[in-house]
Amino acid sequence: MKKLSYITRIIIAVSSLSLVITYFVPLWQILMWAPQYPEGLEMKIWHNTLTGEVRTISALNHYIGMRPIEVSMFPELGYIKYIIGFLVTFGLATALIGKRYMLFSFLGLLCATGVSALVDFYLWGYDYGHTLNPEAPIRIEGMSYQPPLIGTKQLLNFTAFSGPDIGGWIFIVSASVLFASLFYEWKKNK
Repeated sequence: MKKLSYITRIIIAVSSLSLVITYFVPLWQILMWAPQYPEGLEMKIWHNTLTGEVRTISALNHYIGMRPIEVSMFPELGYIKYIIGFLVTFGLATALIGKRYMLFSFLGLLCATGVSALVDFYLWGYDYGHTLNPEAPIRIEGMSYQPPLIGTKQLLNFTAFSGPDIGGWIFIVSASVLFASLFYEWKKNK
């Protein structure tokens, strides 16, 4: 296997170290607007907690039969820090070893982590939006309230948005830079 160029190795190291920032910024955001909340309500998902108007959103969700939103609903928040730490370490090892197969592996791990997180969030959202209390004050037959995975969705009189926050964008940019580096190395050695 050919060695990666010096510049590619520096880019890999910087991309890896940028993931450390995700310990200090939210990874994902859910925003909601309605006529009675024109300023909107927000919930931020961090690597270890939830912030924003979580209590208000939970109280509103109660009326349609959804469970209260609590950190304990997300066991992932207990181990995401280790996944991020592993990715940072693997990325730095990739920069140090400087082999193309390591870059390919690092990019694969980063993408697999992102896809796994989206699948996990979709499954949680599906369960959360479909498992409703049958004795809720407001019931609409056949209606489910699954939040959008990515993008905007109308849920009764609320418009809900779900998408990456600063930490999520760091993951996306890091993976994009690694993909560009892999392409550069492939093109250079072709």
